[in-house]
Amino acid sequence: MGTTTADETGAATGAEATTDEEKVSVTKSADEATEAGTERAESAESAEDARADGTDAALDARDPEDDVHLAEDPAEGPSGVGQGAAAVVSAVLGLVSLTGGWIGTVAAARETLVGQLRTSSNASVATQVKEVYGDAWQTTALWAGAFALAALITGVVVIVRPAFGAPGRPQAPWIKSVAWAGVALGVIGLLLAVLKYSDALLGLPSTG
Repeated sequence: MGTTTADETGAATGAEATTDEEKVSVTKSADEATEAGTERAESAESAEDARADGTDAALDARDPEDDVHLAEDPAEGPSGVGQGAAAVVSAVLGLVSLTGGWIGTVAAARETLVGQLRTSSNASVATQVKEVYGDAWQTTALWAGAFALAALITGVVVIVRPAFGAPGRPQAPWIKSVAWAGVALGVIGLLLAVLKYSDALLGLPSTG
């Protein structure tokens, strides 16, 4: 009986020792897994820090002018200042063709003076009227037609300009409106100038 009790006691002691060893082994495995996870997390943080440092260094090394170029939209193209100015010039030229300008006035006065110098005092009334007034009026109509033609050409150039520029840059509505106004004034002025020059409009009075 005594021998049996000793064996049982030894077996129980051995089982308890084995259980303790397993517990210690499990605890060590858990600690090792925790340490491995911590190391992996630290490695990932180190990699992120390295990437962040590289990005900051690249931003610091970049030329400030690159930021300006990036901020600008390449599709914007020209600002349209030249087209707007040309449209205004077209409208002004059209108005001058209808109302008259100083150069047309001076040219008409010069033609009147030339007619007076070339016409003798004993010339017929019809000749005097034509030389003194008719030629001067035709000169005025000629200069008005020149201004009208310039207005027409300038307005047409402004209207068709976007077709030869940046395709992604639409023309401002006010530029197109002013250019069309210049074209319309140019057409009207040119028509009136032709009619006046040919004496179809406001021709010389009859001297018969």
